[in-house]
Amino acid sequence: MNLDRLIKLVGVNGVEEIKRLNILIVGLGGVGGYAFETLVRCGIESFCIVDADRIDETNLNRQIISSLSNVGNYKTQEAKKRALEINSNINVDDLCMFLDDSNVSQIDFSKYDYVVDACDDINAKKLIINNCLSCNVKVISSMGTARKMDASQIYVTTLDKTCYDPLARSLRKFFDKDFQKKIIVVSSKEQPIVTEGLGSNSFVPAAAGIFITNYIINDCLKFDK
Repeated sequence: MNLDRLIKLVGVNGVEEIKRLNILIVGLGGVGGYAFETLVRCGIESFCIVDADRIDETNLNRQIISSLSNVGNYKTQEAKKRALEINSNINVDDLCMFLDDSNVSQIDFSKYDYVVDACDDINAKKLIINNCLSCNVKVISSMGTARKMDASQIYVTTLDKTCYDPLARSLRKFFDKDFQKKIIVVSSKEQPIVTEGLGSNSFVPAAAGIFITNYIINDCLKFDK
């Protein structure tokens, strides 16, 4: 993979630091798919991706791995295929499973440099965060992006500082105030739009995924925010 443009920005040593990262991503939907895509394009070569879903026609409006030609295929398989078409040197472990209490022990969280929680299940989020905190691995958790129309209101913060985010509000119930201050999240300050069902667009989830990559790469390189 040609990374000359990135080398001009962060130098050879910076690119080598990025390439050495090992990333776990749970959830390959609108947020997780864009996080995976942009992390791959930064040169990272070691991933584990976890998702049990197949691509559905309703995913076409917002999920970067989806297309008319792969509807019905597993997201993990399509994401891995797409990543290899970008960088043939990449190593992707794809786990087609829904993360829960029965299988979370299959993942050794301690071997990852960063964990991306881009799933939408509260119990899975709790499991991911608790495992990362217990083994001192950096985790960034995506909060809700449905019912939002202003991507400029996406930001990275800690769980205790979120607002107008129903998913974050539900997640806070599982952690005391001190723990909430340790949990990095990407969230939106926009008040949710009242809709029937979880309406969503192409650009707010995408922005959240890109903010995840922004956090990981800048934190890895210790760039000033």
